[in-house]
Amino acid sequence: MWDTQNIDSIAQRLAALLPPDLAQARADFAANAREVLQAGLARINLVTREEFDVQRLLLQRTRMQLAELEQRLAALEQLADARSPR
Repeated sequence: MWDTQNIDSIAQRLAALLPPDLAQARADFAANAREVLQAGLARINLVTREEFDVQRLLLQRTRMQLAELEQRLAALEQLADARSPR
């Protein structure tokens, strides 16, 4: 679901902030940071870019259909007004 490459990159950058002489601590920290990031992202209610794009296209199509229906309704209302006796 999530791009693990980006999560790994963030974990590595965080681990790089530790002093160089703590090599084992860096490795442990990177592994723990990766797990924490993955768990945190899984817990929050986010959608992937693909899901977002699908929903955006669906909304765009729905808006176009609504605009078409509004135009048809306006034309029908004009026709009804023209036919109604005055």
